[in-house]
Amino acid sequence: MQPRDFSLYGAVDLGARQAAAQRRQQAAQSAGSGAPDDASVIEVTEQTFNTDVVERSRTTPVIIDLWADWCGPCKQLSPVLEKLAAEADGKWILAKVDVDANPQLAAALQVQSIPMVVAVIGGQLVDGFLGAMPEGQVRQWLSQVLAIAEKMGLLPPGSAEDEDEADEADTSDDPRTARARGYDDADRLPPAFEQARTAMERGDLDGAARAFEEQLAASPSDPMAKAGLAQVNLIRRVSSYDQARSRRDAAERPGDVQAQIQVADIDLASGRIEEAFDRLLGVIRRTSGEDREQARAHLVSLFDILPPRDPRVSRARAALSALLF
Repeated sequence: MQPRDFSLYGAVDLGARQAAAQRRQQAAQSAGSGAPDDASVIEVTEQTFNTDVVERSRTTPVIIDLWADWCGPCKQLSPVLEKLAAEADGKWILAKVDVDANPQLAAALQVQSIPMVVAVIGGQLVDGFLGAMPEGQVRQWLSQVLAIAEKMGLLPPGSAEDEDEADEADTSDDPRTARARGYDDADRLPPAFEQARTAMERGDLDGAARAFEEQLAASPSDPMAKAGLAQVNLIRRVSSYDQARSRRDAAERPGDVQAQIQVADIDLASGRIEEAFDRLLGVIRRTSGEDREQARAHLVSLFDILPPRDPRVSRARAALSALLF
């Protein structure tokens, strides 16, 4: 499964033919495709592809089902994919593309026959399969897709409400002053967050960590608690470093993974976020085996500190994908 960069740029402009295709798509949507009416399955067009697929894939894997109304095997495969999407409960999104109504998009995705299924992870295309595979084989392929997503550090999405709240969240880089991500009103915060805030104000980082850990035990998918704990752990690590020595060691020993990790932590805590990410990406590029895995795991842990839609995280995820696969 080899990701590759792709975009709609350069695809042939079909002019009037495209407009006619859009009208056909509207008619097909009016008739209904049989897809479940929930957020796990979405209809995608050339106009919505970048937002609904490419951008969404930076936080959640997207599976693209390329189909047409005249395609018999498509009618066998699509219900299987829709069933598995519903079972996944938001771990991945199924994006359905009618190739007749979206010929420019079909050309950009190099569709030669249908049904065709591919995945998009972190803005990159992952090779999929052709034809109506049995459900068991589809499940096996999906497990590979999710394994790639895990290596990329993508988190399973929460409920639709969590998604909406995350869009409205404050993206401040200062963990002590940022408004709690995922909550509109401080009065609605669970008690654990107030405990963590109070502990941090008095310098009790261990107490703040315990409060976030308790919240995560009660709600493992809480994005604010996860970010809060990652921020506290970063502050604890940086506080234990001899920063001048860490920078000297990293400069003198480029192959010393731990020294590079320490400087990446220091840079991130100082607001030099892109420098921190680039340093660890450089280590991943130069190393292999355990050293490479250590740098990858640490980079992914740093992603948790920022909002998942932060463009710097998106760029680093895409660079990481290119290095790993």
